[in-house]
Amino acid sequence: MFDVLDMGASGLKAQRTRLDVIAQNILNADTTRSADGKVEPYRRKFATLVSGRSAGEPNKPGVHVGKVESDKAPYVPKFEPGHPDADKNGMVMYPNVDLSVEFVNAIEASRAYEANVNLMDVTKQMMSSTLRLIA
Repeated sequence: MFDVLDMGASGLKAQRTRLDVIAQNILNADTTRSADGKVEPYRRKFATLVSGRSAGEPNKPGVHVGKVESDKAPYVPKFEPGHPDADKNGMVMYPNVDLSVEFVNAIEASRAYEANVNLMDVTKQMMSSTLRLIA
């Protein structure tokens, strides 16, 4: 039964990481410069989930974030000639972040998080009932 709790905890951690990455994408949806001030739009990121509790425990039930990758999709060009980051043709390159996709992913990750919480609650109830029966 403790493996089930560990499995649920790994799911909670993975979904929390996914939500953090999604929040970062939403926050930077209009960022056209890098942290050092260079004209370079933010590139959308996504978390890749891998089975197993961690890289050191691949055979244990659970899931973990294998890596956070950058989306290779092209930037989104917009005609804004007055923008300080516009090129000579008046085009500004914006991040490859689609807010509707990010919101759907956030709902999915949130529901997966809730499912893992429910898994852990039911497991704790079963353990408590078992202890009452044998005590």
